[in-house]
Amino acid sequence: MERKLIWSPSSPCLLPFTLCLLLCAAYLQPTQADAAAGTNPAPAGNVAPSCDVKLTSGKDRATIDNGIIELTLTNPEGFVYGLKYQGVENVLETHEPDDFGGYFDVSWDHPGGEGKTEQVKGTKFTVITETADQVELSFSSTWSSSSKELVPLNVDKRFIVQKGVSGFYWYVIVERLKGWPDADMDQHRMVFRPKISMFKYMAVSDDIQRMMPAYKDRMTGQKLAYPEAVLLTSPIEPEFKGEVDDKYQYSLEMKDHRLKGWISDDPKMGFWVISPSEEYAAGGPNKPELTCHCGPICLAMFTSMHYAGLDMVTEYRNGEPWKKVFGPVMVYLNSMSSDHAALWKDAKTQMEKEVQNWPYSFVASADYLPAAKRGTVSGQLLVDDKFLSPTPKEACKAYVGLALPGTKDVSWQFDVKGYQFWTQTDEKGNEVKLGPVTYKAPRNGPTLWEIGIPDRSADEFFVPDPNPKYINRYFIGKPNDKYRQYGLWARYAQLYPKNDLVFDIGVSNYSKDWFFAHVLRYTCSSLDNLSSTYFSSCFIRL
Repeated sequence: MERKLIWSPSSPCLLPFTLCLLLCAAYLQPTQADAAAGTNPAPAGNVAPSCDVKLTSGKDRATIDNGIIELTLTNPEGFVYGLKYQGVENVLETHEPDDFGGYFDVSWDHPGGEGKTEQVKGTKFTVITETADQVELSFSSTWSSSSKELVPLNVDKRFIVQKGVSGFYWYVIVERLKGWPDADMDQHRMVFRPKISMFKYMAVSDDIQRMMPAYKDRMTGQKLAYPEAVLLTSPIEPEFKGEVDDKYQYSLEMKDHRLKGWISDDPKMGFWVISPSEEYAAGGPNKPELTCHCGPICLAMFTSMHYAGLDMVTEYRNGEPWKKVFGPVMVYLNSMSSDHAALWKDAKTQMEKEVQNWPYSFVASADYLPAAKRGTVSGQLLVDDKFLSPTPKEACKAYVGLALPGTKDVSWQFDVKGYQFWTQTDEKGNEVKLGPVTYKAPRNGPTLWEIGIPDRSADEFFVPDPNPKYINRYFIGKPNDKYRQYGLWARYAQLYPKNDLVFDIGVSNYSKDWFFAHVLRYTCSSLDNLSSTYFSSCFIRL
């Protein structure tokens, strides 16, 4: 199967890009061909009436109606105030004057200052496109030196509603001009708050779908080691009593963030956030990030320090300019009289459609480049490692990406300011047409021993059982999700109360004898019993 990696320069001139490879030991593992797409049609959850798109704007509200959904935005702030669907006046949780159903926020501070999270308010409302087929609105704000308490960014929030589409699109353009003051920004995201009384079932992947406790349950619970983790002691629904609620337990790698959302049982409908591309997100395909959590909350994360720390803070110094487009993401609504699985399946079908249509052709901003203004890269990726194969071997299932060239201080893994374009090779290593591209393994000799598999995960290592006092019952009996349980870092000291673990080469088994995370203590030992010794130059690669 031939697929292409579609990329775009971040300015009209052609910029140099670096080819990034995440081999993840894929060429070492036997793999199966991609599963064939199912032939059963998706449930007909949304029959689109042929209504023209209509805009109504007033002093403090702007409403777009396409006969399927009705989107209401505050004017000129650009907060998502209401979303009407299937007779429900508002499927979002909105409480004036400050709590809205959807918003874009930035966590930032001046260097050395205390961090703050700012829900960015627009100050200017502009109609960009208004036709029977599509309406696009802009809610923008312009920073000035008198706005010292506001994030030093020009922000343009764009909303699009199309004819016959059960949802809306949202993207944000952020910009710093040359000479602006120093700033640190550690998070950019969109936040959605589905209605509390309706949406109680969360679905973030094929394997993680469940009924969730109420946000009020957290307020009456026992606080644990950090604010996000709470032991539910007096929940409204008794099934959650004694369970830990922690939003980090539902994180996924960015490559798995295409679809997430919530389901209401009365009336039966789904609220979904679809991210058809990760090109605007930071950290690459393996960066873990938040999805949805108790609230109900649904997130579209673009940059953050989660799971990476200060290395992912976007620092701006010496008047550095910057401009980037986040999104578009799609908010999709569906309904049917069937079960949760049918709503999820229909939403997946919509997600796949959005992925196929990326990059979009209907976005009005010149800062977002459609397919006609992008290039394509394709070819075959080979791995040359003479200690594994006498001839170069296809890198099946490797991740291949394009990113701006790194510096001695910042690689693509920690680049927050630029774009990254990723795809995954097929069984023959095809997908990136540069002709054959050969990755020469950095070898000084054959592998003497290694602990685990170099695949950017810790799946193969030992994950302890959680403390039975602090468990999430949903993940019990799911070995691949065992690592998500709360408090596993404390289990290391309980397993090794006096001394750190010792891994004996040739005797120990990393699936039983190597702790999956380096916590509390940082000095592990590896032993190799040699029958004889000799002196020579050697290398160790960590």
